[in-house]
Amino acid sequence: MSLLSPAYWFLGYLLGSLPFALWITRLVKGIDVRDGGSGHVTTTNTIRQAGWMAGAAVFVLDFGKGFLAVWLALHAGLPAWSVGLTGALAVAGHCWPVFAQFRGGMGLATMGGGLAVVSPLGFLVALGTLIALVLRAGADRPPLSARQCFYGVGGPGRVLAGGPARHGVVDRGGLWAGDRRPLYDRLESQISRVVAGSREEVIIAKTFLAT
Repeated sequence: MSLLSPAYWFLGYLLGSLPFALWITRLVKGIDVRDGGSGHVTTTNTIRQAGWMAGAAVFVLDFGKGFLAVWLALHAGLPAWSVGLTGALAVAGHCWPVFAQFRGGMGLATMGGGLAVVSPLGFLVALGTLIALVLRAGADRPPLSARQCFYGVGGPGRVLAGGPARHGVVDRGGLWAGDRRPLYDRLESQISRVVAGSREEVIIAKTFLAT
């Protein structure tokens, strides 16, 4: 293992921990984004409470911190598994940020940024899946289950970890081996609210994608 790896893992977590939604909403509106809406430090919750411009800034910055963490690790010559772990820790930092009392967001934008570095095609596939889910939810069709949505974007785990993926979880030896229920449960809860027809979430997502 490269002696540089732990430094990049730590850097990845610190970058992920930058709570841009919290800071920008506080700057624009003087409020804590976690006190309203979904309670998450996310783009959509920022849009609800601080407007579209603030939400767009949060999305770009959250995407960028995942991109930067993985880009730095990749260009430092770290092995593939270590690059994947750096990206995963950036996502973990976003979900449990040390700079925000470990109360963060869902990590989707940060994961997207990291994925865009190692596999632009994989990122486009994941983004297309997300858009399709939003459009499906907004068309009053029978909703997909949260597990179907989660399995549908399982490819990024395989790409980042350099290992085979099955149902959104990398097999033994991969980056996401073992029980990751807390993060899974948070993702499942958020996705369920969107695809079950929550009008506020769907309208926000569709309008954001159209801009």
